[in-house]
This record gives sequence, C-alpha cells and structure tokens, in this order.
Amino acid sequence: MNDFVPRKLFFTKGVGSHKEELHSFELSLRDAGIEKCNLVTVSSIFPPGCRLVSKKQGLSELEPGSITYCVLSRTYSNEPRRLIAASVGCAIPSSRNMYGYISEHHAFGQTEKEAGDYAEDLAAAMLASTLGIDFDIDASWNEREQIFKISGKIVRTSNITQSAIVRNPGYTSVLAAAVFLF
Repeated sequence: MNDFVPRKLFFTKGVGSHKEELHSFELSLRDAGIEKCNLVTVSSIFPPGCRLVSKKQGLSELEPGSITYCVLSRTYSNEPRRLIAASVGCAIPSSRNMYGYISEHHAFGQTEKEAGDYAEDLAAAMLASTLGIDFDIDASWNEREQIFKISGKIVRTSNITQSAIVRNPGYTSVLAAAVFLF
C-alpha cells in the first residue's frame, strides 16, 4: 500500500473580510480552521478506500506548519454588494476499490445552493463518464441523478459551499476545501 495515498478526507469552508485581499484570504482560512497549514492544491481524485471524517476530527489531526494537500476552491472581490461563492463537490463510487471525483467551482452571482449543486453535478458527471454511465449532458440534474442512482455505481454525491456578499469597503474572500489526511 502506498503511504502517499490519503486515507481520510474532510470538508471545510470559510469566509473573511478585510481591507487587504491577502488578509481577507487569511481570515477565510482561519474561519475554515486550516490557516496553520501549508496548503498544496491538488486535482480532483477521491482516492480508493478513502474515508470521509468530520471537520472536527480532521482539524484535530492537522499539525501547524504541515504540508497539507487539498482540493481548494476560492474567490474574492472588492466590488460592494457582489455575491461570490466557492464550492467543492464530491462523487463517491459504490466500489471502495474505485476512485471518485472532487470538483471545485467558484462563481460570481450564484447563490450558495446554485454553486453547490453545480459543483456536485460536475463531480458526478466526471465519475459517471469514468464508470461508463451514459447520460445526456443537457438533461436536468434530477434526470441525471436518477440515471446515476439506477446504475448503482455512484453511492454518494455531496458538496460544501461558502457564499458571501462583499462588504463595503474592502475585500471579501470565500473558500471551500476537501482536505486530505494521511
């Protein structure tokens, strides 16, 4: 077994506002509880056999200064009253020996629900194509979700999303993350 394949994963999100963009991002990291880590962003694979754990458990396993791998979605703006969102979607196959997908999506003008649904749909569509599940990309989410469930190959989809309306003056940052643990 490869020691570099994550065995656990947790989801977190955060929001921060400050007159400086970098500081607003730092505050969003603090809100998410991952400010003490050196984050390395990775692409979109949910490892085979990986186990989802609670945010509380995941945060308790992080060490200050550690190199921490994550799938990260973030966005920021200083445009007053602008609606911003960051979301991470996840699709897990029914077979624990198969890998799943994690997607990141960031948006302007989408509600938390819209952004979350979109990120979840992205992850499910990527997993479905890998598993050979045929579906119409233009079909509604409800139609595709039924095809996914009927196939029996996708066991779970979910998302974590943070949205905010930019405060005046300054920057607002939002983030959503899937954080890997070894």
